[in-house]
Amino acid sequence: MKLEGVKVLDLSLFLPGPMLTLMMADHGADVIKIEPPGEGEPTRHVGYVKNGASVWFRNTHRGKRSLGLNLKTPEGLAAFHALAAEADVIVEAFRPGVADRLGVGYDAVRAYNPGVVYCAISAFGQDGAYRDLPAHDVAVQALAGVVSLNEGQDGKPAMPHMPVADAFSSLAALSGVLMALLRRMTTGQGDYLDVSMYDSTLAWTPNVTGRIFATGQAHEPKDERSWGGAAFYNLYECADGQWVVLGGSELKFAKNLLKALDRPDLVAVAALPPGPDQEPLRAFLRQTFATRTRAEWEDWFKGRDVCFAPVRTLKEAFDDPATAQRGMIALDAEGNEVVGTPLRFREEPARLDPRLPGEPAAPDAVHWR
Repeated sequence: MKLEGVKVLDLSLFLPGPMLTLMMADHGADVIKIEPPGEGEPTRHVGYVKNGASVWFRNTHRGKRSLGLNLKTPEGLAAFHALAAEADVIVEAFRPGVADRLGVGYDAVRAYNPGVVYCAISAFGQDGAYRDLPAHDVAVQALAGVVSLNEGQDGKPAMPHMPVADAFSSLAALSGVLMALLRRMTTGQGDYLDVSMYDSTLAWTPNVTGRIFATGQAHEPKDERSWGGAAFYNLYECADGQWVVLGGSELKFAKNLLKALDRPDLVAVAALPPGPDQEPLRAFLRQTFATRTRAEWEDWFKGRDVCFAPVRTLKEAFDDPATAQRGMIALDAEGNEVVGTPLRFREEPARLDPRLPGEPAAPDAVHWR
């Protein structure tokens, strides 16, 4: 596997760091999760439980080993440094400055392991005006301006459906860690990576910053292409209260659908800029989709070259045989669901290890493989 032989120490909790190290473990890295004294990794005890383990913990910590360390004691600190001396990658997600105060920061480790790639994930980065603010995903999304974009037709924002700041920072961290490991092959030197959830969220806005940068004005979400202003990039309710989406604003899709619905005259409206001018087309599509059930529309759209999809529940998505076909859902020996990896190599594919770390081992019980 691609990362076989890579040794990773993970000091992080919750989601961004553990997802980063999970993807590395799936591809062969030896990941040792360092858990704090007491309850350990919080997600061991958060959310729904199946067969004695939380589903969240199972799908972020499978394939890893666990070590319980109190970094505030000389014994715990000594055990950390013994492992860090041989580590290729260290991941932490403390508030800025905490790792250094504990004696496990980059400068302390680099003194005896100059090749280490040290990744710090935080809400707002290691410097800047927001550096010391406490925050989880939704607060970061709010400050980054993207919660305001989750605006319904009532003009009110809704809670985000996905932990965007967590996810983007995790993927940014993975990319940075792999870049640093690649560069180390030439220089022999590691590096320090400062990943901010806030920065990572803003970095993924190029497709929606047009109005801001071009006019200096804030968005009116329901008039914008990505959030309801475009008739062919929108949600529509069906006769049974279920919903469908049209998900492609290219004019060819509008022509294909409107011709099939005997309204080619509305193609000209689909060609107009998103916003109020497209309301006649949106109104027609609302009325049209309300005439059949979601299932009937799914049958009707089969074979038509139109970007269409039913709005499914997450359960429906995981129950779909196509999801298992792609390896994105599997069962372990006890029947527990395991979410797969999106990184699919032809050579040296991932090997998902569904085993969970037990209760954190004592400091002298965990060594590198």
